[in-house]
Amino acid sequence: MTFEPYLLVGLPALPFLGSLLSGLILNTTSRDLPVLVAGAVTLMTLALTTLAYFSVTGGNVIRFEAEWLPQFGLNFTLRMDGFAWIFSMLVTSIGFLVVLYARYYMGDDDPIPRFFSFLLAFMGAMIGIIVSGNLILLSIFWELTSIFSFLLISYWHHSPAARDGARMALTITGIGGFCLLIGMLLLGNIVGSYDLDKVLASGELIKSHELYLPALVFILLGALTKSAQFPFHFWLPNAMAAPTPVSAFLHSATMVKAGVFLLVRLWPALSGTYEWFFLVGLAGMLTLLLGAYFAMFQRDLKGLLAYSTISHLGLITTLLSLGSPLATVAAIFHMLNHATFKASLFMAAGIIDHETGTRDMHKLSGLFRYLPFTATLAMVASAAMAGVPLLNGFLSKEMFFAEAVETHADSVLDTILPYVATLAGAFSVTYSLRFIHTVFFGPPPVGLPQPNPHEPPHWMRFPIEFLVVVCLIVGIVPSLSIAPFLSVAVESVLGADTPEYSLAVWHGFNLPLLMSLIALVGGIILYIMLRGYLSRCEDGPPIFRRLRGQRIFERVLVVVSWRWARLAESRIGTRNLQPQLRWVVASGFFAGLMPLYLSGFEPRPFAFSGVDPAFAVLWVIGASLALGAAFYAKYHRLAALVMLGGVGLVVCVTFVWLSAPDLAITQLLVEIVTTVLILLGLRWLPKRNVDLGAVITLRSRFRRFRDLLLAIACGIGMSFIAFAVMTMPVPDAIATYFLDNAYQEGGGRNVVNVILVDFRGFDTLGEIAVLGVVALTVYALLRRFRPAPDSVDMPEQQRIQNRFDEEQPERRPGDTVKDYLLIPSVIMQWLFPVILTVSVYLFMRGHDMPGGGFSAGLTLSIAFLLQYLAGGTRWAEDRIRILPLRWMGAGLLVATATGIGAWVLGYPFLTSHTRYLDLPLIGKVPAATALLFDLGVFLLVVGSTVLILVALAHQSIRINRLRAIDASRAEEG
Repeated sequence: MTFEPYLLVGLPALPFLGSLLSGLILNTTSRDLPVLVAGAVTLMTLALTTLAYFSVTGGNVIRFEAEWLPQFGLNFTLRMDGFAWIFSMLVTSIGFLVVLYARYYMGDDDPIPRFFSFLLAFMGAMIGIIVSGNLILLSIFWELTSIFSFLLISYWHHSPAARDGARMALTITGIGGFCLLIGMLLLGNIVGSYDLDKVLASGELIKSHELYLPALVFILLGALTKSAQFPFHFWLPNAMAAPTPVSAFLHSATMVKAGVFLLVRLWPALSGTYEWFFLVGLAGMLTLLLGAYFAMFQRDLKGLLAYSTISHLGLITTLLSLGSPLATVAAIFHMLNHATFKASLFMAAGIIDHETGTRDMHKLSGLFRYLPFTATLAMVASAAMAGVPLLNGFLSKEMFFAEAVETHADSVLDTILPYVATLAGAFSVTYSLRFIHTVFFGPPPVGLPQPNPHEPPHWMRFPIEFLVVVCLIVGIVPSLSIAPFLSVAVESVLGADTPEYSLAVWHGFNLPLLMSLIALVGGIILYIMLRGYLSRCEDGPPIFRRLRGQRIFERVLVVVSWRWARLAESRIGTRNLQPQLRWVVASGFFAGLMPLYLSGFEPRPFAFSGVDPAFAVLWVIGASLALGAAFYAKYHRLAALVMLGGVGLVVCVTFVWLSAPDLAITQLLVEIVTTVLILLGLRWLPKRNVDLGAVITLRSRFRRFRDLLLAIACGIGMSFIAFAVMTMPVPDAIATYFLDNAYQEGGGRNVVNVILVDFRGFDTLGEIAVLGVVALTVYALLRRFRPAPDSVDMPEQQRIQNRFDEEQPERRPGDTVKDYLLIPSVIMQWLFPVILTVSVYLFMRGHDMPGGGFSAGLTLSIAFLLQYLAGGTRWAEDRIRILPLRWMGAGLLVATATGIGAWVLGYPFLTSHTRYLDLPLIGKVPAATALLFDLGVFLLVVGSTVLILVALAHQSIRINRLRAIDASRAEEG
């Protein structure tokens, strides 16, 4: 394999690695180190992208494919063609300029490492979208951009506007991402593959399929929400609470461009139908016109630029709706042009805000005399945005006008398109002129928060200078500057349908030129007419001032979360735990039986082989303990817990009886850990003072009878499912395959463990991830947990000790309760190295004999449990340095890295490798990479269990702290 595929892997991997490195930079007041890391990573990613140019010319495609779940068509596939290359260049080059700009923009009090960590991860997710060669992988990176944009928009989380804007952006784009996933699943179902190359080659099949329209609607919902197209446009202006470097990056090359990127990416497969033209064209034209109209009446500089972004994205969407190859060329060209002048304008707005302390255009004027260089650069970029000749924006906008006058469909939308395009062009001239004239000309500003604005450092202004020079060069000599690169991108999208097109500055006197002149002159006249009104108007356009998307969004959330959710809660919800468990158990019952019912399962006859009397007695004991636990749960929780532990031991013995030692060991360890943790949790529950002789009401009898029926039904249901599984005709080849290949393919004789860490390793990876999420959830809930008032009193054992001390002032050692308790506590402390040794023994033997990472992790967790029980929370944590979050993270990383290592060697994800190591004095020792995966399981199990233990144990510390505070207040009172 040549180096290009590995180069392709590095494109998304480098930013994520840089994000991790930036996040590890702690306790530093210098911004140089984080900037150095971010700049170096971005520059290396840009260099890798540049190296790929000659491999994507001539319609060539670079591919990297690593098998993940090949039987489901889910492989980790990356591909880069000319269009992906030019977009990657856009993301990495502007990303590097944004990093340089942010070095001078961010304040001294801002946590700089966190900012660059989020920014690099955001870049990595966007590059992932660009180079994804699998529809599901693209959807995953799509959601990552939503998550990291949420973190960036809410970076200044102390600001309510930042929190609200981030929440709105995540809600809208997250819902769109879910719709996109549904659309991708439908698209893959139509084609029979999620491979992007196969999808792009199946356009006729897709458009003739009955699922085309549903797939198109869901995909468009994802694309239109991400690119802030009508009616989902309102989230983007509210995202302006983010730092300006984020706004510049987000608007020019990343998140909002992802939607139109996807439309171009899938254009060969989905375009050319009336449904495509109507849905995409209607959204694009409304966005183009309304975005430009709203932009004219904004007071906030970034608000004006945000609505102008919405309008220009609507222009690109409109072009893509036409189904014309020439329109697609214009759309791709305008994507590039818009990125250059919009990034420079946002950075200029950031400099203005940085130097004056405000973005309010009612307070800004005459800044040209204070910021002459910045003003000149901003004026050139604004002219490019307005479509002034000899700038790049003019070329792509003239191509738009040329396509607008062509006939593409017999529809009213096609008829009105030239007029909509001209009117929107005039609006763009108006808001560009307002930006220039209001901010940089007129009288000196009065009452600025920072009264002495001046030019920023040169390197802060350099990114704007570079981008403005690009606007000029492309606008003056497009055939020498951008044409070769644009040709590579266009050919990769259109292929054999690539039309002849010209990027010449002058095409003679024609209708598109006339439309450009009308838009320029009309926009100037409109600004002159509105100038007085704009200088005193409130923020927001006439007619639509009261129609605010944010207000509508918040009201929808109120209706959904308050009225509908409260209505549902009042019908099926309760604060009592028992009814909630009843719903969960009932749902599980029906979810388990429904597949059997739908599959038309019929019980099969079986031969009854008799029952061993000893085994029957064992299960009678277990059933009796279960019934006793159900009865005593109402009156005595501790007794019920002891009986449940007895049931667990019966199950453990059952596994031994049926020759399943692995399950027996796991069951025993789980019983020990869960029993102790539940016991610690019972400490903080309110007491139950129930009179056993009290009269039981009819309602209480009914509730018990209902719960009994539900329990019996679930028990019978589980028995029925087990019976169905055991009597189904299962090919002997399944069991034979595992038995025959466990040692040869997995390198272990313990077939159960080999299945868990090798044959079904992907399932295990998902399960330990769920375990980590559960532990984090428990920890988060217990941090906000407040015990019941009657459970905060001093434990009964401590009260007995205090009373004993008062009654026996003179005593010998060994006479107190504390002295008698000293012996087991010392023994528990001594057991730590013993249990640690047992844990290592279980871990090392797990691949060949009963044991493994899960059992070893539970065993070590018991050691930590004993230390907390013996010495208390403070004593244990002073002597044992364990960081459960790091253990969990390390475990998940080790397990995942084991799977990725298989990719590096050219095998499917989590494929294990086994060999014998010849160790000195020991000899040959079997070793398998699955041992590393088992190590990840071990670390995560220990971390998760100890995290729950810490959360429970720290309740005592919190209560003691509250008692001390109450005591000090009482003394002061």
